Amino acid sequence: MIEEWTNITHTIHTPEGDLVISGVTSPDLLEKLSIDDGLKAFRPANKQKKALIEISQLEKGKVVTAQISGELVGYISFHPPDDFERWSQGPKNVLELGAIEVSPRYRRHGIAKEMLLAAFQDEKMEDYIVLATEYYWHWDLDNIPIYEYREMMSRLMNHVNLVIRETDDDEITAHPANMLMVRYGKNVSQGHIEEFNDLLFQKKNHR
Repeated sequence: MIEEWTNITHTIHTPEGDLVISGVTSPDLLEKLSIDDGLKAFRPANKQKKALIEISQLEKGKVVTAQISGELVGYISFHPPDDFERWSQGPKNVLELGAIEVSPRYRRHGIAKEMLLAAFQDEKMEDYIVLATEYYWHWDLDNIPIYEYREMMSRLMNHVNLVIRETDDDEITAHPANMLMVRYGKNVSQGHIEEFNDLLFQKKNHR
């Protein structure tokens, strides 16, 4: 069954114009939007738009967007963990914050924070454990030292109660700047929390 997310929207007034934050964006609307060429942290912008459309069509997929004059200038994606990830082995009410990106032209307006707040104002998010795997190689480090960026990302995620959790996951431990951040929705059972927590240190458990 497709999750019916609640769309929380509001407008930010910027020098570039009124920017709409949409807490969930349908595949049809994503198809109609153009995409800012600066959204290329993970793949070229046109391919990123295609990937977002595919995520929005998943059973539990959710795409949060920032739009201005029919152009996509920022997004956050949520989706179930991939089958090859350890996080898919736990409870079924786990969502991964797959990516967060704002075009360089529209930064310094607090857009990332506003998209996060819109995403988690949806009460349905309280039914989920949400994780974010933060890898330094995805960060735009041209103008900021790596550990300052790490602290900035941690503060950003803290706005919606995502907190750093220790893990022995190989990709997280590959560099000390990488981090796993987790949020337990208020409706998540203690059993599901414990089941998820068992995934954090699989190597220790399998000695």
